Amino acid sequence: MYNNILTIGRFTLHGYGLMIGIGFILGLLWGMHLAKKRGMDSNLVIDLAFFIFVLGFAGGKILFIITMIPDIINGKYAFGDISNGFVVYGGIITALFVGFIFCKIKKISFLEMGDIIAPSTALVQGFGRIGCLLAGCCYGMETHSPFSITFSHSDYAPNGVALFPSQPVSSALNFINFAILTIASMKFDKPGQIFALYLINYSIGRFGIEFFRGDLIRGSVGILSTSQFISVFIFIFGIAFFIYNTKRTKIS
Repeated sequence: MYNNILTIGRFTLHGYGLMIGIGFILGLLWGMHLAKKRGMDSNLVIDLAFFIFVLGFAGGKILFIITMIPDIINGKYAFGDISNGFVVYGGIITALFVGFIFCKIKKISFLEMGDIIAPSTALVQGFGRIGCLLAGCCYGMETHSPFSITFSHSDYAPNGVALFPSQPVSSALNFINFAILTIASMKFDKPGQIFALYLINYSIGRFGIEFFRGDLIRGSVGILSTSQFISVFIFIFGIAFFIYNTKRTKIS
């Protein structure tokens, strides 16, 4: 795949950034739509989205560097070798804290805002993984299956090698998650249920796709990758949170 979509002078339009931008805009529009539908000020969604985008990106970078500290100390990787790394869970966890603080300051329901942001997040992630496909990052393991993809101009994935198409599969899982959350939002009316469902769905998909990832530079905890290890706890929390919010009657 080609990450450089268009070059004009010194300006180059990268596919990864383009997909992130498209996903962010569509996710923001969808979040504003849900906010208006629920009688919430859509400007709050715009403000929160900005903070989540900036600080969430920083959180993903920080978590990635943390997971690689042992390899940096051992001299296996230089800091410059991992400067382009990113752990999505770092962004998600940071976004949760940012969202909680934001809602407390604005005196709005964190659960209701979470239900609005969750589908948009899945939508953004779906486009983000298309960006990964164009850039060649987050690539899959080598495979002999006809269900594969071979890169020829990637700066990240090994070129000329048949790989499991982890990026398209991840993108599809995120779009499916978006569809499930959208449908579920029409049936579930307890604040926090959609947000919890997002955590459950994403953790399941992420845990599974990690078995087929080939970029092993992302760190591990025992036999599990960093993301799989976190997925276990996110899944348990999501289940407990869904049950709790299903049984509760008072909005907080």
